[in-house]
Amino acid sequence: MRNKIFYILAPVSIMGIIFIFSSQPYHEQDLRPAMNDHIPLDVLEPLVASIEIPYHNRIVSVESHGVAGMIEFIIRKFAHFAVFFTLMVAMYIATTRLVMWSFPTRWLTSFVVTIAYAGFDEFHQSLTPNRTPYVGDVVLDGAGALAAGILILLFHRRSS
Repeated sequence: MRNKIFYILAPVSIMGIIFIFSSQPYHEQDLRPAMNDHIPLDVLEPLVASIEIPYHNRIVSVESHGVAGMIEFIIRKFAHFAVFFTLMVAMYIATTRLVMWSFPTRWLTSFVVTIAYAGFDEFHQSLTPNRTPYVGDVVLDGAGALAAGILILLFHRRSS
């Protein structure tokens, strides 16, 4: 019974963390002040100076956002990818341990739930002050889920 609770709590906890973060207005999550205080941004500037990322009908760059803003943008987008990668893995492990479905059904269910939650997350952000939902973030979340799904598929084929 304890194991079942753990397998249920893992993806639910990840979803809860995502929900909490998407409930916070941007100014509560702004990493730039801490970066300006604790990181030598002048050392990092050459690494990001030439990067230009099209995002939500604009270009994110050092010129438009500063070094701290560019690094924060990269961290935030990597976090989208990584969190939904982790959610996909947790969902797949939960379905594997809790239900007697075939591999394709467990995989697809995990993927669909993860993508649906990514969509819900963006909708939830639309209700949060100073947050802007963007379908591109759902695509990025989906890429994280798909990357996890591909690894799961490779491990499954290797163990079969």
